[in-house]
Amino acid sequence: MIDRITRVHLRDIWKHEAYDFTTWLQENIDILKEVIGLEIINPEVEQSTGSFNVDITAEDASGNIIVIENQLEKSDHDHLGKIITYLTSFEAKVAIWIVAEPRQEHINAISWLNESTEADFYLIKLEGIKIGESDPAPLMTKIVGPSEEAKSIGKTKQAKSERHKLRFRFWDGLLEHSKSKHNLFNSISPSHYNWIGTSSGLRGVNYTYWLKKDSISLKLYIDRGKEADDENLAIYNELLTKKDQIEQQFGEPLDWEEMEGSRSCVIKKDYEVGGWQTPEEEWDTIYEKVVDAMVRLEKATKPKIQKIRI
Repeated sequence: MIDRITRVHLRDIWKHEAYDFTTWLQENIDILKEVIGLEIINPEVEQSTGSFNVDITAEDASGNIIVIENQLEKSDHDHLGKIITYLTSFEAKVAIWIVAEPRQEHINAISWLNESTEADFYLIKLEGIKIGESDPAPLMTKIVGPSEEAKSIGKTKQAKSERHKLRFRFWDGLLEHSKSKHNLFNSISPSHYNWIGTSSGLRGVNYTYWLKKDSISLKLYIDRGKEADDENLAIYNELLTKKDQIEQQFGEPLDWEEMEGSRSCVIKKDYEVGGWQTPEEEWDTIYEKVVDAMVRLEKATKPKIQKIRI
């Protein structure tokens, strides 16, 4: 004989969230433990933190504090704020939020917290069910929980964010230094990308800096867009005929790259003088070196670029 599962409104099982459900959960904490796969011991109800009372505090097997917030309704911003407040106030390592209906924005928020913090966050959906005419029973489903993958993703995002911040500061300093030497980059703003560039005056021919963690390159980058391969190559070859003169004026050999298989062509110089990972107190030395080189590259090539007719 197989019967059907039917849903029961949570308020028909537990009339009052604090007096009924929280007390029941304290006495039946093993049910929650089975859902999330975490040891939960010594649960205590209504622990105070300032003007707030957390529904349940407990400990894991290592003695770390766990905070549990219950909400027999649809998840809301108020309870999300509370669970974060409780976590920090008790210096907890784990936060568990039990709700009747998790909103998508709160699922996203808990996922983000797992990626972005050292703490572990769980979002649990609570339902009431019956089988035929049986007594009601709780059905808990883990909607979001911590994972090694989420923590790894979070660390990758954090590293990427820090890299972007460092590159932005590097470019900001370089552009400020550049203003004292020439006006080529005066209208350019810093960015978090690994390159910045400005026009030579001929469409698709740009002076650019390319930044790596421990080096920086200067490039005269030739790319006039789709279906312009022949134009790119024509500009490159026109400059290539003046290679000796350009390099003599620049004062150093340059790398001339026709970039076979790519529509763009490049004339560049690499400098192993440091990059965005170099300690910031050493950036001024890098700026001095590469901005001086860019000034020389502009003087050596711009008059010749201005004479090109495409």
